[in-house]
Amino acid sequence: MTTVALAAPHTRLRLTVRGRRVLAAFAALPVVAGLAVAVVMGSGVALGSIDGGAPAGSFETVTVLSGDSLWSIAQLVAPGHDPRDVVDDIAHLNQLQGGALMVGQELAIPTEYAQK
Repeated sequence: MTTVALAAPHTRLRLTVRGRRVLAAFAALPVVAGLAVAVVMGSGVALGSIDGGAPAGSFETVTVLSGDSLWSIAQLVAPGHDPRDVVDDIAHLNQLQGGALMVGQELAIPTEYAQK
């Protein structure tokens, strides 16, 4: 008896409309992720360039000494003002995040608080 090997029938792959949409979504996923990363990374640049900074002559500088804090500097440069307001103005002018200072750091002080 002879055995004949039957060849498997070749079927053509058919994609439905839904299958094409799913395949397109998977193919577009890396592009969308790359664009999202680019937008997030580039958004800080636009925000950083909006503010032109303080105009020349609108502040004086103070050098931070050992043991200084924003509070002590505020009391020193503006004894007649509320230290909370002075600390806020100094932090805003110097773009300080939190209250950490480093010895030798130059801080800009608004001229309205500068001693005459």
